[in-house]
Amino acid sequence: MAVKHLLLALGVALCAATSAFSQDAGTLDPKPLPPLAKPDDPSTPAKELFGRRPTPAKMPPKTIGFYSRGCIAGAQSLPIDGDAWQVMRLSRNRNWGHPALIHFLERFARTAKSRNVWPGLLVGDMSQARGGPMITGHASHQIGLDADIWLSPMPDRTLSRAEREEMSATNVVRGDWLDIDPDRWTPRHMAVLKLAAEQKEVERIFVNPAIKKAICRDATGDRSWLAKLRPYYGHNYHFHIRLKCPAGEASCRPQEPPPTSEGCDSTLAWWFTDEALHPKPTPPGKKPKPVTMAQLPNECRAVLNAR
Repeated sequence: MAVKHLLLALGVALCAATSAFSQDAGTLDPKPLPPLAKPDDPSTPAKELFGRRPTPAKMPPKTIGFYSRGCIAGAQSLPIDGDAWQVMRLSRNRNWGHPALIHFLERFARTAKSRNVWPGLLVGDMSQARGGPMITGHASHQIGLDADIWLSPMPDRTLSRAEREEMSATNVVRGDWLDIDPDRWTPRHMAVLKLAAEQKEVERIFVNPAIKKAICRDATGDRSWLAKLRPYYGHNYHFHIRLKCPAGEASCRPQEPPPTSEGCDSTLAWWFTDEALHPKPTPPGKKPKPVTMAQLPNECRAVLNAR
């Protein structure tokens, strides 16, 4: 129960906000953030500093720290248009990642399309140009190994800039949060999740508990891939792919591998209890304080300050 209470304490408000934020409209005229009055103040939130670095650090590619407490040097951008993908919400400038993530997304998108599993990916948030904490939306996505994939298939045309900023992804979860919406959930949704989970680079995939429930009920044959599907708050408009640490990068702190079981047991059932569905609000005095630079790996300061 300790882990469940930790989820409630740290994740509920943030993930609820993330779910809504992921579909917030962008803008056709993004403005730079105003300069900080005291950028060198040790109490300045790291998210305010990294959010003001629109370009990557000119350093060799390197993941530094943990998915929710780190940064990335030498990030690369995913091209906004590909033969099997399109990037959404361009005004956020979050289509950055480690080269391993860029190569993975391009290959995965093409594989899904060539096998007629999914017509193309609509790619949401990846990481900022230098990773690090974000001002809005995510606790993770900090080291260039996370990507959100919309649960809407890519159309057979190039989306306009306005569409990329304003259109919403498909919410595939029923209004009571107890199951998928049968009018929106399709076999192709399960097929693209299965294909993603089968890729060796993938550490885990975060999905809404209702999606996990539907797949536990409907998957046939080899079900070993279900172990990588981890239920979590939000994720009703998109699924979140997380890659393993790149080989040879000792500065990347790996996540403990997910359990090898399917995860269709009592641990999933908890997500549909009143405790999980209607958590009590976190008291204002107990909300976590923003992360500062002192709480990130030391190397992140060099990444932040690099030209």
